[in-house]
Amino acid sequence: MKIHYSHFQYEAGCDEAGRGCLSGPVVAAAVILPGDFDPELLDDSKKLSEKKRKELRPLIEQNALAFGVAFVSPREIERTNILKASITAMHRALSKLSVKPEYILVDGNKFFNYRNIPFATIVKGDGKYASIAAASILAKTYRDEYMEKLHDDYPVYNWKKNKGYPTKEHREALMKYGLSPHHRKTFAPVSQQLKLDL
Repeated sequence: MKIHYSHFQYEAGCDEAGRGCLSGPVVAAAVILPGDFDPELLDDSKKLSEKKRKELRPLIEQNALAFGVAFVSPREIERTNILKASITAMHRALSKLSVKPEYILVDGNKFFNYRNIPFATIVKGDGKYASIAAASILAKTYRDEYMEKLHDDYPVYNWKKNKGYPTKEHREALMKYGLSPHHRKTFAPVSQQLKLDL
C-alpha cells in the first residue's frame, strides 16, 4: 500500500460506507495522513475484522494531519440518489478538514469537482492507498456505531448485527414489520422488497 499518489503534501483520501444499505445514512470520511505514516498498518476496511477496525480508528485519528466525517440521511438520499448522496457526504467530510487539501484521492470511479481542487478516482483505492484505506475505516466505524445506537430503538431489524445491509434477516423483518423512519423508502431494493408502489 502506498502513502501518496500525487506529489502534494496535503493529499486527502476519501471513501464512504453504507451505499448498499436498506436503512440508515451514507457516511463518508476524508483523511490527510503525514508522509511518515506507515501504510502497512492499514487495509481496506472490508478486509478487516470489526475488532481490528475499532483498534485502527484511534490510531488514524491521533496520527492524521486532519480528518473529517460526514453523514447524509435517508431522506437526503431519497431526494437525489445514492451516488450523489455518497459524493455529497465526501464533500461534507472534506469541508470538515482543518487542513485544506491540495489533492483529493477518491475510492471508486465517480466524483464531482470540489472547490477546484485536483482529484483522482481510484477503483479499489482503499486497498492501494493509505489515506483512502484510513477514510474507509473511519467511515465504516462511525456508521456502524450509529446503526448500533439506532438498534436500541428498532431491535426488530437487528441493525446491531447487519448495520442496515440487506441480509436475509433484515429483509424478512422488513416484510414482517414494514418500514422504519430510517429506511430509504424510495431506494429500489427497499421498494422491490416490499412490492410498494412508491
